[in-house]
Amino acid sequence: MAEAKGLDLIEVAPTAKPPTCKIADFGKYKYELKKKEHEARKNQTVITIKEIQLRPRTEQHDLDVKMRQARGFLLEGDKVKVNLRFYGREMAHQELGFALLQKVISALSDLAIIEANPKMEGKQLFVLLAPDPVKVKEFEKKQAAEGGEKKPTE
Repeated sequence: MAEAKGLDLIEVAPTAKPPTCKIADFGKYKYELKKKEHEARKNQTVITIKEIQLRPRTEQHDLDVKMRQARGFLLEGDKVKVNLRFYGREMAHQELGFALLQKVISALSDLAIIEANPKMEGKQLFVLLAPDPVKVKEFEKKQAAEGGEKKPTE
């Protein structure tokens, strides 16, 4: 039948019983598949991990600046990895680092969820935060209701 119409016989589902085939132009079929793949890829979001570096003796103002950056990353849909690096004798006071990371987590709790709890790896202490879609939407609604303030990154 396919030869009579000048078309190709395309096997759609070879594992089905009986195997499913359709009569169509193979070039056109490949083109349509490529278009569907392209559309699927266009709707895909790529999540990147942004890093923020801290030290145990980071002062409050510097911490505020870093938190503003982290908020911007979370609002854009990126994950944030907060690294806290210890040098020399700072290793003796790791509790200060954990306290600082808890401060960071509580400051970003209105936008993010903890994906990996604070963990020590060598001389670095880190935590991985991911944007919580529900919290981000609530935050954006609240910002819009307050008069369309700028995002923290602007």
